[in-house]
Amino acid sequence: MKQDMIAVMDLGSTRNTDVARAVRALGVYSEIVNYDVTAEELLALPNVKGVIANGGPNGFADGKKITLGEEVKKSGLPVYTFDYAEDGEANAMPERDEDIAATLKSFVFGTCKAQPNWNMENFIADQVELIRKQVGDKKVLLALSGGVDSSVVAALLLKAVGRQLTCVHVNHGLLRKGEPEQVVRVFREEMNANLVYVDAEERFLNKLAGVSDPEQKRKIIGAEFIRVFEEEARKLDGIEFLAQGTIYPDIVESGTKTAKIVKSHHNVGGLPEDLKFELVEPLKMLFKDEVRACGAALGLPDGMVYRQPFPGPGLGVRCLGAITKDRLEAVRESDAILREEFANNNLEGKVWQYFTLVPDFKSVGVRDNARCFDWPVIIRAVNTVDAMTAEVPELPWAVLQKITKRILSEVKGVNRVCFDMSPKPTATIEWE
Repeated sequence: MKQDMIAVMDLGSTRNTDVARAVRALGVYSEIVNYDVTAEELLALPNVKGVIANGGPNGFADGKKITLGEEVKKSGLPVYTFDYAEDGEANAMPERDEDIAATLKSFVFGTCKAQPNWNMENFIADQVELIRKQVGDKKVLLALSGGVDSSVVAALLLKAVGRQLTCVHVNHGLLRKGEPEQVVRVFREEMNANLVYVDAEERFLNKLAGVSDPEQKRKIIGAEFIRVFEEEARKLDGIEFLAQGTIYPDIVESGTKTAKIVKSHHNVGGLPEDLKFELVEPLKMLFKDEVRACGAALGLPDGMVYRQPFPGPGLGVRCLGAITKDRLEAVRESDAILREEFANNNLEGKVWQYFTLVPDFKSVGVRDNARCFDWPVIIRAVNTVDAMTAEVPELPWAVLQKITKRILSEVKGVNRVCFDMSPKPTATIEWE
């Protein structure tokens, strides 16, 4: 392994990701571990040099206070604590990432003797080594949505195991306009990957009929994805591994031992008990900006690396309430208009994510001098670094006006356009 590591231990802090990113900003790799990790598990981490333990408001489990524990002490690794002390005064965690890094600099480099060897080239080399060790000469099945995360995983696996990888692209009817065609063209024709295309639109929409709860929709879509992959795997010989584009914000938002669930992700903790694959998740400790950097280092085209993020459940979480084909089409067409106008007005790359959604209620409007009763379209646009927090950017008024005019004139069944001004927190990036 080419990278030294610092383990970031969760003792109930709400800022473990801040610490992990601050360590990486020093050029040292970091991973977040649970409070109940054993000494054996700690020492099994590759090139681990020390532990940073973070206390905080969630420092209770099963009614008992979480403590550093004897396991960490038995490991013999140097330990630094934030907001935690068994006796004496605790080290307070600074507010800013750069101040956290400055506080930890002497511990990371002086006490732990870690080397600043965290970069994407070394990360890729390490993951290629780990993938080859895990997979051997066996075959891997990848759920390729065409989004950033799954695309980067595909490129990494192609580098590691080449033709042992089979990519399955499922058109569940919840993709953006023109997206299935683009995925097939890029991966099958340009990257020469083994690609299986599955048209499962009716299958998914039938499963989702009448389901309005967003968590239930996510679980249905996620479970059905797995079933489709299992079916495709049965048609292939020797598939033993399932690759996933899981990234760290997915894990955090799906809930940890000390933090409640924000929203579930189909690739985190939701796999059926009868799943016969072993998982390959090389990006699970990366944040979104790091995933993009990894993709660029792998030589993926900019249009793929910096494309709009897209949730695993697709437009299923942007067609609010129970999904209907007409509202789903309204989401798809309005989203295409939004993306086209952002491109026309040089906003691509300046706004991190932007999309539309259509809720399941209508309001009175006027069209052609007559009463109409139609849906609103809600525009969501945010800027973020790591997808853990997000702010709403200022957008040119003339651009918003043009987008509104086009949506109202070109999208059937819509009579209003609204713009969401809410940051994360208190909102999430998606609208559920």
